[in-house]
Amino acid sequence: MTASHAELSAPLVLLAMPQIQDPFFHRSVILLVHHDAEGSLGFIVNRRTGSPVREMLKEMGIEWKGKPDLAVYFGGPVHPHLGTVLYDVSVAGTADAGPGDSIIPGLPGLRLTRSITDLTQIAARPPDLFRLFLGYAGWGPGQLLQEILRNDWLTAPPRQEILFSPEPDGVWTHALGAVGVNPDALPTWAPGGQGPVA
Repeated sequence: MTASHAELSAPLVLLAMPQIQDPFFHRSVILLVHHDAEGSLGFIVNRRTGSPVREMLKEMGIEWKGKPDLAVYFGGPVHPHLGTVLYDVSVAGTADAGPGDSIIPGLPGLRLTRSITDLTQIAARPPDLFRLFLGYAGWGPGQLLQEILRNDWLTAPPRQEILFSPEPDGVWTHALGAVGVNPDALPTWAPGGQGPVA
């Protein structure tokens, strides 16, 4: 069985299968925002950190006027100090799209930005749907397709309740259930890549 880059089209959600034991990606749910022959890029949406957004922005001289307990998310192991904001501009009364943001085709209203100017504007009038990621997940040419073909990842359509869930610890289970997969029916894999446990 072969697959082409054209058959894998972002945006979509990647659900890690149990054989992925890498601590960065074990039971991860990833929003894939870019894929072509040169590589792929996405953000882990279910790895909340213990760092509040307001504290991180305060260190940057930006006042956060949103929920005080909103946490920063670990987006992936590539460039772990690089911040990216995923936010919704479709809700009335929230921040407008900024000059440094980019549209995600197929996800109306959602934007990505790494611009400090945009972040300052968003922090003053934050939307309900907001994620600040540190780092991202990246794959080289052909790497993600190979991983999908060996069943490391299950693909699913992106849904707001998955991308912005208030309970990220349950997102993996919920996302699998949404595509008709019972997590309890999946094989349990031994640490160290030793295969499924009987």
